Amino acid sequence: MSRTEPRRRWRWGWAPALVGFVALSGVAGLLAAAAVTPAVALTGSAADNTISVFDGLPEYIKVEPLAQASTMYAKSNGRDVPIANFYSQNRVEVGWDAISQNLKDAAVATEDPRFYEHGGIDVTGTLRGAVLTALHKSVQGGSSITQQYVKNILVQRCEGKQPDPTASDEVRKKQQDAYEKCYQDATEVDPVRKLKEMRYSIGLEKEYSKNDILQSYLNIALFGGRVYGVQSAASYYFGVSAKDVNLQQAATLIAILNNPDNLRIDRPNDKENGAANHYQETLNRRNYVLDRMLINGKITQEEHDAAIKSPVEPKITPVQNGCMTAQQYNAAFFCDYVERVIEQDPAFGKTEDARTSYLNRGGLKIYTTLNLDLQGAAQSALSAYIPPTHPNLDLGSANVSVEVGTGRVVTMVQNRPYDNTAEPAPGTTAVNYTTDSNYGGSEGFQTGSAYKAFDLLEWLQEGHSLYASVNGTQHSFPQTSFHSSDPCNDIGGLPWNVANDEGESVSSTSVMNATAQSINTIFAKMATQLDLCGIKQRAKDLLVHGADEAVNPFMANPSSVLGTNYIAPLTMATAYAGIANNGVACSPVAIDKIVDAQGRNHAVPKTQCSTTPIDPGVAAAAIFALQGVLRGGGTAVSANPGDGVPIFGKTGTTDDSVENWLVTSTSKVAQATWVGNVEGGVALRSQSFQGIGGGNVKFAIAKPILAALNATYGGAAFPAPPAKYLSAPPAPKPTAPKPAPGQPAQPAPPAQNGGGNGGPGGGNGNGGNPPGRG
Repeated sequence: MSRTEPRRRWRWGWAPALVGFVALSGVAGLLAAAAVTPAVALTGSAADNTISVFDGLPEYIKVEPLAQASTMYAKSNGRDVPIANFYSQNRVEVGWDAISQNLKDAAVATEDPRFYEHGGIDVTGTLRGAVLTALHKSVQGGSSITQQYVKNILVQRCEGKQPDPTASDEVRKKQQDAYEKCYQDATEVDPVRKLKEMRYSIGLEKEYSKNDILQSYLNIALFGGRVYGVQSAASYYFGVSAKDVNLQQAATLIAILNNPDNLRIDRPNDKENGAANHYQETLNRRNYVLDRMLINGKITQEEHDAAIKSPVEPKITPVQNGCMTAQQYNAAFFCDYVERVIEQDPAFGKTEDARTSYLNRGGLKIYTTLNLDLQGAAQSALSAYIPPTHPNLDLGSANVSVEVGTGRVVTMVQNRPYDNTAEPAPGTTAVNYTTDSNYGGSEGFQTGSAYKAFDLLEWLQEGHSLYASVNGTQHSFPQTSFHSSDPCNDIGGLPWNVANDEGESVSSTSVMNATAQSINTIFAKMATQLDLCGIKQRAKDLLVHGADEAVNPFMANPSSVLGTNYIAPLTMATAYAGIANNGVACSPVAIDKIVDAQGRNHAVPKTQCSTTPIDPGVAAAAIFALQGVLRGGGTAVSANPGDGVPIFGKTGTTDDSVENWLVTSTSKVAQATWVGNVEGGVALRSQSFQGIGGGNVKFAIAKPILAALNATYGGAAFPAPPAKYLSAPPAPKPTAPKPAPGQPAQPAPPAQNGGGNGGPGGGNGNGGNPPGRG
């Protein structure tokens, strides 16, 4: 938040001001003992007399940590790459050796030539200020570098009192008044403030070395706008580090300190501030700095003359603020997710305001889980088929992947660029399609048949076999066909009508085949033999929940069996990673490590693994069946990269192909790919993307992503399922129907041989439930 500086009000005219400064000069005379280095200052009777002048004034000012920019990192080729910065003040605090000697010499020669001789108060400078006040009929300075540092400390304290723009008008007005009073008290030119400043300065020089004070002053000072400290100033104005600043650049930066708002050199067309004429005012002040450096023996005549001849030549190198800058790495939505994690975690402060302040002022180094190499591959694969906008529908698409067993988020991409400004550009959005609503996401999307993995887990949990034969001819199911245990009874209403993907009728087939072919009527019939609350519980065991349950509660009604709950892609990837992890799901995490401004490790959110895991044998049997989805005859065989890495997954297509999914996992990493309607209900199968039908484009997107993930992570074979889940119950012996009276007996019908095909994707047949919404 940028600071709006209150207007400075002079309490007196020049004559009373002169009296005040003359009085201060008298105090300075009494403080002659403080005009030596702190090692011998404030000793003897003179010091005792000096201290008595300050009775009732604070003796010491506490030096608090400075506001510093925080930086977020992601990995690329094993290196930590900065992807975003967060700051209320663009400052990077640096040590003594990281500051050019040119800067140190320019500051001392110009601001306080006797800095290394006095004990915090420059008596000569104070007296000079009083004389100049009398001569010029205006209040003049005379503050030492230590006094200027004290003033900056007091101003910094006011920064924490800036109004909260989200507060009510009444509260914001009170906050503004408190901020203005704080700022005025810290900057007003009057004897009381100057006395405090002197007292604080003497105390500081008793506690800190001269070099420490000079270093701190150069780190705290304002250089215009929101640029604070020499490191950020050198980088912003000249594109170099503070340790590499040359003589002309150093003189220019110290010149800016005299009047940061007017002498800053990043506004070439600002005529009001003298910038239009090649920064003439800044050039004049810079040359004055060079003159002072020559007079005080910091540079030679030759160095001075050469520097004077050079123009002011800025090389403005902005440091962008916030997640918009991460767009260049296709990482803006991930950055936004991490930012929201920090803002919501009590480990970073008691309130959201405190956590936001810590992020923007704490100088944190935030090392995230994001792999930029895989991120780039995922973005390229998705963008190759799904554009940001589409003439026929409000089109959205996303991909996200997480590590098995750790929950580390590896990739997070979507089709539209990130834009969180007040007026986002066309084809952009600030909504993260991969996350829950409270982390910047949407209301979620119906998952279609991708939810069948949880049906399958409950089928196995209740003791059924993968090779049990189920009849798929029934298409209308009265609500009384289903049962569920309290307290999750969501059964009731009209009969549930179920269709297979392309409307075909399927007779009996095995659950194994029905899984590979995604046959809706088979899974609906299976659900009549199961506890619907058990299916919901298996999903919850894998940390599944609604993306925004205040809008779309997580249900256990019959149609939920075929995926009518609204779930975020990150949640689905997490669940499938849990299946791959022997039934133990671990919550997603996006931060590996945080180092604070003092170099200490800060606590980070840890993955939380399910306390009610899926039985490992059940998970192994489910994986065995779900591997068929990506093998010959399975609905997602075209997405299999064919690299030999074992993989399982499930497709999902909602009614009218409004939402389309592919969720997969290896033993190392899981991913979820979604393509669908952000708003509206246009059938994707009526559209084409780069020559590929909208119902199948998810496979074209996912295949190169899976190949890149497998190339990085590899993968092992999954555990063999227990034999009890593979044994087929004996088929009933066919019997001939009883003949009607007077009719001959009929032969027995042949046994059904399985078969049946739900078609690619497998619609969910949700009986008119509304499509997913972004």
